[in-house]
Amino acid sequence: MPYEIDPRVDTYIDALPDWQRDICREVRELVHAADPEVVETIKRTVQPYFVLQGNICALLAAKDHVNVFLYDGGIVPDPEHIITAGHDNKTARTVAFRRDEPINAPALTAMLRQIIANNRAGGWRKLKRDL
Repeated sequence: MPYEIDPRVDTYIDALPDWQRDICREVRELVHAADPEVVETIKRTVQPYFVLQGNICALLAAKDHVNVFLYDGGIVPDPEHIITAGHDNKTARTVAFRRDEPINAPALTAMLRQIIANNRAGGWRKLKRDL
């Protein structure tokens, strides 16, 4: 593991069923691979967040899927149409992954990198104001 882990994130992931653990671990790897400066933490008591000069994304396991909340204010392009909910949301959109469903790693990574770039440029709120 070439990045610093937060043991609380491990605790969250380890408590999940196997298939959800696999999804969360893959997303975790993709987020850290998108930028080596990404930090993981827990917010809202138990929810894993990935941050770098602002929120990038968060994980939330549901009964039949895992939600990845992308904090982008709806300004990051989604040319591969991986967003599954929150299309008109002003703060975050969601990608839901279900059991045995492959993760479109290139599309998700591209979105993560754009969110990180936006955070470094002042965050999506500032960028949206400037549009």
